[in-house]
Amino acid sequence: MIFLAIRYLLERKRQTVLTLLGVFFGTMAFVSVSGFFVGFQGYLVQQLVNNSAQVHIEARQDYLKDHDLDMAFFGSHRGEGKPGLQSGDIPHVFWRPPPAGVEGYLDVQSPQMWYKRLAVDPRVEAYSPILTAAALFNLGKLSVAANLIGCDPKQQSKVTTIADYMIAGKFTDISVAGNRVILGDELMKRLGAGMQQTVLVSVGKNSAVPFRVVGRFYTGSRGIDLQAYGALADVQRVNLTPNQVNEIGVRLLDYNDAEVLARTWAKLAPERVESWSDQNLNIKSVFSIQNALRFSMIMTVLIVAGFGIYNILNMTVNQKRQDIAILRALGYDTFDIITLFFSQGLIVGICGTVLGLICGYIFCRYLQSISFMRVTPSNPQGHLHIALSPRIYFEAAALALLSTSIASILPARAAGKLTPIEIIRQGG
Repeated sequence: MIFLAIRYLLERKRQTVLTLLGVFFGTMAFVSVSGFFVGFQGYLVQQLVNNSAQVHIEARQDYLKDHDLDMAFFGSHRGEGKPGLQSGDIPHVFWRPPPAGVEGYLDVQSPQMWYKRLAVDPRVEAYSPILTAAALFNLGKLSVAANLIGCDPKQQSKVTTIADYMIAGKFTDISVAGNRVILGDELMKRLGAGMQQTVLVSVGKNSAVPFRVVGRFYTGSRGIDLQAYGALADVQRVNLTPNQVNEIGVRLLDYNDAEVLARTWAKLAPERVESWSDQNLNIKSVFSIQNALRFSMIMTVLIVAGFGIYNILNMTVNQKRQDIAILRALGYDTFDIITLFFSQGLIVGICGTVLGLICGYIFCRYLQSISFMRVTPSNPQGHLHIALSPRIYFEAAALALLSTSIASILPARAAGKLTPIEIIRQGG
């Protein structure tokens, strides 16, 4: 059957080649487009996820709602037993204007409990306590407001990729001695500071404290580069909050678990627990749109290729009616005839898919060599991020073979239903 299927395909070389090219370009397009989109998503995830913690355990501060202060001011006027009011409701309380602001805590209430829980959780790769304080940096007559982030430098290097963006000094230098600070590139430019210079840092609670600049980092994000890092103990001392942290950053072995773990951990303590996707909902929706777009584009190409296979096999069935009658007369049953014409579509699909996968891989490798993006410490050559995940190639092969198989079934079934008597009656 395979021999006959190949002969039938070779008899119509032009149509066979055109159909094979349809499957080939569809598969190659799927690999290339998916590699680009998935690679770009991976680049964004690296910038959003790895540059910060994957799970943020923060001091809870909620916005006040219209009636959150009713009990505090009018607790003696509850509505128990009054018609239309539930227990705890307070009648005739109207705020003009309603309460506004936030309520909650300024720090993580039980950090030691979180440290113990995170240390034994097998899904956690690393965690880092953080204290962020709004500070004023002074150098000479220049003053710049920026966030001063206190952390354990070794743990912070495991939780985020901030250490990879150092362009001067080492991130761990802030732990060598007291009152050392690493400035972002934007903050350093605004201050006009240089390495080993001393800047005065004030958080508004006491007089300015001198810090020596021992490092400089550049991420390319102006908001991040307008920050400074210091040792956790130094920032706690300057902020007059010893042994306090207002965030715990967590890095997981698999960042895809962040959303589920954040919802689970949020039920264990009063702290607010958010995953990286919770803090970047707009980016997550962009990923969904990109995935829908690439699948729709490639499915359109493969459907067109499937129609080509269907037309060729349908014409072959009509032109080979006499051959079908001879084969049936020689003893070939319905299954053999279906196998004969189904094999033609499958052969075209397999050949086109294999060639498409190979050329798609080569094209992706070529795209990786193009210097297209901005040079950063994490991408020193500015190359495009192209994904080469085996899953992409499996999906491309599955979709291509599925479309060719479906396009081959109808002509093959039509051929299998023909009998010698019907062919003779119809003038075959």
